[in-house]
Amino acid sequence: MISGLDPQFLARPLAHRGLHTDNKGVLENSQSAFAAAIKKGYGIELDLQLSADGQAMVFHDDTLDRMTSHQGPVRNHSAKNLERMALKHSSDCILPLAALLHQVSGSVPLLIELKDQTGDLSSSNGDLERATAKALQHYQGAVAVMSFNPFSVLEMRRQAPQIARGLTTEVFTKEEWPKISKDKRSTLTNISDFEKCGASFISHHHEDLESAPVRALKAKGIPILCWTIETKAQQHAARQLADNFTFEGFQPATSS
Repeated sequence: MISGLDPQFLARPLAHRGLHTDNKGVLENSQSAFAAAIKKGYGIELDLQLSADGQAMVFHDDTLDRMTSHQGPVRNHSAKNLERMALKHSSDCILPLAALLHQVSGSVPLLIELKDQTGDLSSSNGDLERATAKALQHYQGAVAVMSFNPFSVLEMRRQAPQIARGLTTEVFTKEEWPKISKDKRSTLTNISDFEKCGASFISHHHEDLESAPVRALKAKGIPILCWTIETKAQQHAARQLADNFTFEGFQPATSS
């Protein structure tokens, strides 16, 4: 079953990890950043990691070091412990997905990236996907999920076929993805798993939108999102092919 991307995802830019202004204490993937995005009328892109007790938590990195005063993997801590951890230089703490959904309550579209839990984009036990599907079971707003890992997208197809799924894509270089074989990097770069995953869109690196795989999907009418736009010049260039974009570091017009 392929669930199509809600038109809301093409109608307004998507704030990358919320509308964060780190130098003012509004940090990425925080309640304050999401509130700011909602106030401005932007859609929201966010990331999920898994807690030790199997809860989907709104956090980008595998480890706590960069964003909190704690160290080590996110997955070593329970959801309750993570919820008590403040983000650096902020009064906000790490959010569970359920709390974020309550905050947004359908006011803007949510583009959710499931972070790879394997380290090499291989098949996992599906715990993060199950936790995500459970949290989204009764959510009424516009929502879509995506991942760099095709196995994760395929697992979401099994767990929540009604939710739109996409692949996060780019040129998979050896430098950026050292744990992945050359053949697998080629498969991922060519977006060869798109149909197998039941994907209905991609979110592609904005510097590679002219690539043949992206153009082939565009020719089929597949929605093309892109990441991450940081200037108006980049926005103008990306919009020659992309249907919408995630952004940070500036505030584009709310009509994409």
